[in-house]
Amino acid sequence: MYAEVLQRLLPSLGNELKFDAQWVDTGKKAMEEIGRRAYDLMLLDYKLPGADGLTVLARIRSLPAVRQPAVIMLSGVGGEDVAIEAMKNGAKDYLHKDSLDVPSLLRAITGALERKRLEEQVAAYTEELRLKNTQMQADLDMAREVQEAFLPQRYPCFPRDADPNESALRFYHRYRSTSAVGGDFYDVLALSNTEAGVFICDVMGHGVRAALVAALIRGCVEELQGAATDPGRFLTEINRLLVTTLRQTRLPMFVSAFYLVADVGAGEMRYTSAGHPSPFHVRRDTGIVNPLRSVDSNPGPALGVFEDSTYRTARQPLAARDVVVLFTDGLFEASGRTDEQYGQERLLVAVRQRMDLPPPALFDSLLADIQAFVGGSRGFVDDVCLVGVEAVRVGVKGNQQSGP
Repeated sequence: MYAEVLQRLLPSLGNELKFDAQWVDTGKKAMEEIGRRAYDLMLLDYKLPGADGLTVLARIRSLPAVRQPAVIMLSGVGGEDVAIEAMKNGAKDYLHKDSLDVPSLLRAITGALERKRLEEQVAAYTEELRLKNTQMQADLDMAREVQEAFLPQRYPCFPRDADPNESALRFYHRYRSTSAVGGDFYDVLALSNTEAGVFICDVMGHGVRAALVAALIRGCVEELQGAATDPGRFLTEINRLLVTTLRQTRLPMFVSAFYLVADVGAGEMRYTSAGHPSPFHVRRDTGIVNPLRSVDSNPGPALGVFEDSTYRTARQPLAARDVVVLFTDGLFEASGRTDEQYGQERLLVAVRQRMDLPPPALFDSLLADIQAFVGGSRGFVDDVCLVGVEAVRVGVKGNQQSGP
């Protein structure tokens, strides 16, 4: 009887809705029909011979999304409980069969079809976004691999022809990025048989923009190796190139950097800073650990800010068994549960307590201590880079150039 009522009502809904309708009288036939053909809309009776409407509705929900019709549940019993159960299981609307009329049916059908259209649109957008995210992740994975390739894969020996186990200088590092790509960068340059240049920098922020600027810095370091024996001149020239490039971008970017030349022939260090945290000079034979101080305790400004910035070179003696620990601020700006930062003073104390450890064990112990301070599953909020320079012996002879 209700099927006849619906068949009379459907043509009365107006010219906007045109139907190619199919009617079946059992739940089994309904499930067979929706499996055979895709429908836009289904008016589904809650009470059907062989299977109730909720069973048919469950079958519809098992179909691929593009083959699921919008369902309006019809019932003469059950009231609100049936309506709630039907809507929970995916029905777009609910109508009581005893009060069917043209206005209510038109409202239900147009509303159900509109919701179905919007759901399909959202699904299409979601799939498009998923594909774009997949491609973006693949790009980031590739960028991370390229960035890792930019970092030193093996360290030079001093003198150049020395066995790695006999090198007068040894190098160590730990590198952690908080995103797929990071803004921290370091490099070790073989300047001569007795001189190593160690460069470390931290680009403002992190992520793709920071990684691009870090790649730009790497290019500057490569291009200017001819000036790398003079730290002040080296950073001055890097800053000039960086400002020239960054002024063409819309957003300001700056880079803190520290550059050190360890000379085991002369037994000294030459270094300069561009707004970067001071490395720690670990003097094992005297039991002293102190930050390296810039000329007049006044480090130069960050790179990429002022075109006319100049950087001055400071000097310190370098003795056998000395270790220099360079780092970026992500190491000590990690915050604990109370939002208190680990801090540079706590870091200095931690290095003093571990100064007799081999550099790799020293680094791992520091990172473990900071992680314990942060607590739980919380990690570092910024990229972290640690670089160690160990002077195994000084007074090394060898004037042959091994750098550019």
